[in-house]
This record gives sequence, structure tokens and C-alpha cells, in this order.
Amino acid sequence: MKKLNDGSLQAEGWIDLQEELFNFPLHPDHGRYRSSLAYRGVGSSRFDLSTSLMRIDNSYMESHLLRNFKKYARSILKDNHNDWELIAVAQHYGLPTRLLDWSFSPYVALHFATSDISKYNEDGAIWCLDIEKVNRLLPPKYREALDDEGSYVFTVDLLKKIYDIEISKMKDFDLEEKIGDDFVICLEPPSLDERIVNQYAMFTLMTNSDRTFDNLFSNYPDIHKKIIIPAGLKLEIRDKLDQANINERMIYPGLQGISEWLKRYYTNTKLMKFEGES
Repeated sequence: MKKLNDGSLQAEGWIDLQEELFNFPLHPDHGRYRSSLAYRGVGSSRFDLSTSLMRIDNSYMESHLLRNFKKYARSILKDNHNDWELIAVAQHYGLPTRLLDWSFSPYVALHFATSDISKYNEDGAIWCLDIEKVNRLLPPKYREALDDEGSYVFTVDLLKKIYDIEISKMKDFDLEEKIGDDFVICLEPPSLDERIVNQYAMFTLMTNSDRTFDNLFSNYPDIHKKIIIPAGLKLEIRDKLDQANINERMIYPGLQGISEWLKRYYTNTKLMKFEGES
């Protein structure tokens, strides 16, 4: 694994990548070989960790987006949901939110880093976030809630016990929790469908909707690492993931996933023209 000038790591081969992704020892507390990391794969190493809310450049409209989603989706959503669950549902179905998608599976992250064959001419990346270290930045009431639950990620129900947010006052979450430094909440979404389950999904929630992970990483660089996947390695990774049955057919259960998998699987990459090529 090669270390780059910006502090990120660059994989030098499939085996090298596996050794880095699964480089976690026997845990001293529970005695199992289980990672404290969450993973996010991107097709281009140029992509940052901006949320979908930031990407529409309209973060101050967050409460309006969620309020209207709640209003127009009322006939579809169950009556007993809480507003934290509503935010998770909205994120899952593509509404811009302050949540960011991660996976507990490094292979799922690798899938997302290599699934877009139009980006095979540029480097991809895997972001690795250390949940245990992230949780050390939580205010006491959040850490205590996790300890009492015996968990290291929140559920929507546990989060509701600590902070019963109202959609109309979502912006207040920025103000009330901004006593000290920014912190991140790691949220395991409810099992809404097979897609959430198969992706081994996790969301992160930044306490300030206008702040990015870059702000946090600059102050706490040890809570993450970024692994660059060279463009020349992508096809090998992609084919080996397919052999391991990590593909669109499993990630997106249903006819759409089957179709996307077959389309990519049978595309002749040797004949593809990429951006900037004549």
C-alpha cells in the first residue's frame, strides 16, 4: 500500500487492497475479528463526502423538504413512524438530506467504487470511517445511551429517546447540539426493504447541516482513511466481485438490479470510449 502526499493510501493490487480493508486485529473486548469501520465507495477519487443536501446548494431548505415529503408521502408511510425514521426513509428514496450512505461491508463499498464502467479511466476510492473513534466525540448523553444499549451505532428509536426531533424544527438540531465541536451520529437505518438489508447499510448524520466531513477530518485525522483504487485495477476488482456474487443483482434486488447487472456484465469495455478520448 503506497502512501500519497495528501495522506491517502493507494492500492497496488487486489491482494494489497484486501490486506488493508481487512486489517483489524482480534478485538480485546469481545474477542472477535470484527471491524469498527464503515465504508463508502466512490467511482471517482475526486468526489468528496458532501451530502445530497449540500449538492443541491440549498441546505437551509432542509426542513421544507422533509415537511413536504412527510405531507405528500402520508398515504404511503405507516402512521407510527417517528421523524428520525422519516429522515432515513427520505434518504433511502432519494430525497436530499444531511445523511450520507455507508456500508459495514468493504465489498459493498468496492461494488459502488467499480460499478460505473464509464469511470474506468479514472481512479476510484474507498473511505473508511472508524465508528468507535467517531463515538468518542459524542456528547455524554449520546455515549451513555449507546453504552446502556450495548451498541456502537444508533437506531431511529434510540435516537428518538435522546433527541425527539420535529421536522419543522430540524434546523434547531444544529443550534442545540453545537455547544462544542461538530460530531457525527452513526445511524443504522430500519430494514425498510431488501436493498437496505443487502447493502448492510449505515447512515452518518452531521450535527451541522452546513459542515462536511472535511471539517471534522482536519481536526481528527485518525478517525478515517482514504484508499485510492487506481483506474487500472478497477476491472480486476469488478470481475472478482462478480465472481464473489457482489453485484447489482444482490445490491438492488428485483428486475432493475438484474437488468443493471446484465447490462454492465456484458458491456465490452475494450470498445468503450471515455470522456476526453477521441
